[in-house]
Amino acid sequence: MAKVADSKTYLEAMLAVERPGAGEIQAFYEHRVGMICTDPKLMVMPWDDHLVHRGDGIFETMKFVDGKLYQLEPHMARMQRSCRAIYMTPPCSWDEIRELILDVARAGGRESGMVRVLLGRGPGGFGIYPSECPESSLYVVSYDLHPKPESVYEKGVTAFKTSIPAKQSYLATIKSIDYLPNVLMKHEAEEKGYDFPFCFDRNGFLAEGATENVCIVDEGGKLIIPEFTNALAGTTLMRAVDLIKSEVPIVFRSISEEEILLAREVIIVGTTGDAIPVVRFNGKPIHNVKPGPVAARIRELLKKDLQDTGIPL
Repeated sequence: MAKVADSKTYLEAMLAVERPGAGEIQAFYEHRVGMICTDPKLMVMPWDDHLVHRGDGIFETMKFVDGKLYQLEPHMARMQRSCRAIYMTPPCSWDEIRELILDVARAGGRESGMVRVLLGRGPGGFGIYPSECPESSLYVVSYDLHPKPESVYEKGVTAFKTSIPAKQSYLATIKSIDYLPNVLMKHEAEEKGYDFPFCFDRNGFLAEGATENVCIVDEGGKLIIPEFTNALAGTTLMRAVDLIKSEVPIVFRSISEEEILLAREVIIVGTTGDAIPVVRFNGKPIHNVKPGPVAARIRELLKKDLQDTGIPL
């Protein structure tokens, strides 16, 4: 029989438990406590927060490099849209959240990292009704950034069509905490020996990757981007569009599986990797099986943009 402990004994035992990944955590904040902490052993959530047991919440992840936080405002805007979509109000003002993101990033004392913001329905019970929760929850954490090795950009990566279908349109356009389909996509990629999974909608058109957007450069040199029907509009992709639109024609439309194999380039665009070239899809070569110039140019523009527009910490 498990021991029944008082609060002091339980707390001591909890703090003694090994925490995997503790070395990755830089700093964190929970709104109920109202303070930033740098000891990962104390980074815990209430079990009855609907964020935990119902997936009832939203999140955003952004990066800081060389002491500069990138794309804060686009992430804030999407966070607000996601909150409206699930009828949730944060426990403090958006201006406070904006400042907390910067404060947590600074508190870790590192030049580079990631910041994740989690907004949940809040603690209050193990039911399903949102009304069970008196106040929403807010968690902000900064943790280590692991940039892709240069070999990824020099040699390219592999991708495949996952068996996991694209999310329903309503859910796909919300940055929801419920990422089970995304997790299953990654699991299948690891199981089959591919670097990245691509999901497709019920009509057989490309939707997105597990945590990134996907686009192609067609035979005519146009950058083709799937419409955001069954995919989330990525902040990195939309910024890339702004940066490169004067150099490359851009079209938003459906992309078939066949078009991927006929493309000059297939590019994965996301927060961590910027623009990653795909050289094989479903085991078949893309063009000349070499990273292309558009992927390289998007990455170059994004890296420069971070240095030019990133918010100093």
